[in-house]
Amino acid sequence: MSGLNAEFIPPARPVIGEAEIEAAVRVLRSGRVVQGPEVAAFEAEFAELVSGRHCVAVNSGTSALQLTLMALGFGPGDEIVVPSFSFAASANAVRLVGAEPVFVDIEPGSFCIDPAAVEAAITPRTVAIMPVHLYGHPAAMDRLMAIAERHGLAVVEDAAQAHGAALNGQPVGSFGTAGCFSFYPTKNMHSLEGGMITTADAELARTLRLLRNQGMEQRYANEIVGANMRMTDVAAAIGRVQLTQLAGWTEQRRANAKVLDSRITGMVTPPVADGALHVYHQYTVRVTGDRDAASQRLTELGIGNAVYYPTPIHRLKPYLTEDGKPGPWELPETERAAAEVLSLPVHPSLSPDELERIADGANTAGGAR
Repeated sequence: MSGLNAEFIPPARPVIGEAEIEAAVRVLRSGRVVQGPEVAAFEAEFAELVSGRHCVAVNSGTSALQLTLMALGFGPGDEIVVPSFSFAASANAVRLVGAEPVFVDIEPGSFCIDPAAVEAAITPRTVAIMPVHLYGHPAAMDRLMAIAERHGLAVVEDAAQAHGAALNGQPVGSFGTAGCFSFYPTKNMHSLEGGMITTADAELARTLRLLRNQGMEQRYANEIVGANMRMTDVAAAIGRVQLTQLAGWTEQRRANAKVLDSRITGMVTPPVADGALHVYHQYTVRVTGDRDAASQRLTELGIGNAVYYPTPIHRLKPYLTEDGKPGPWELPETERAAAEVLSLPVHPSLSPDELERIADGANTAGGAR
């Protein structure tokens, strides 16, 4: 079927069904709308996804990262190793606490942080590693945890795109000192907006609960300086509904990816590392020809697509040197990925016909000039 007259396939299709609407209305009618029983229930239920870790719900994935770094006491003079090939929030959280991001390269297959590059970047000022489980593929946590242990470093997992991903049977968000998830509408599950911090450290979890709520556990009994980064009960109620559907959606994403893997020949399909359970937040191919022409051709065929991320973080304005140039970073795989990646629809609501159109379109667009 020609895509020229077919309905447009969006790159993502967030689900807001009757169950989510009913959950929100139920909470609104209850009158308990901020950090009440729904939040507590969501935290308890999400813990099952991360091997029973303590879970602390907050108002966004970025807040999850920032509060975690605050709770760990990181700030001016500290360095945190991060990949430059990620959404800016990964490095923004580091800067927001006054620490400095040290950018390192990625592995070409997974698009995730390269453990060898991490080890080479460690200095006496390094306090933490922030692996990003990009596009839903787990970072090489076995190697990264070994590095962290050798050097006495914290590990803060940016799992914003990787709900349910795992490595060798262990879920992301359960490896490091803490894990940080996002529930933005385009994620594999959402709560309209929100985030979750996971940790095995009960004291760290308590500190996070204080920090998200003005530094207090009991009203007007402030123990530390905190912020207002609470999750609403409306968001939590929606998140609870979505969480019950996550496993099914994940299997559908993986099935969709398998179809695309088997059909796409005009672009380089995403490899999966041994032992990795990829949850395909994005189905990200490499275009070795003219990426912009390929993207335009896909759009003409009615197939949504997007580039995540065209500009590595170290080249964004806030991270340039005073003379407006990138810092002293040698990141060849990051630069190559930024020039080649293109994400195609893989969301669970795709029909078999739409999957065929996406594959056919990718094969046609792969030769675009």
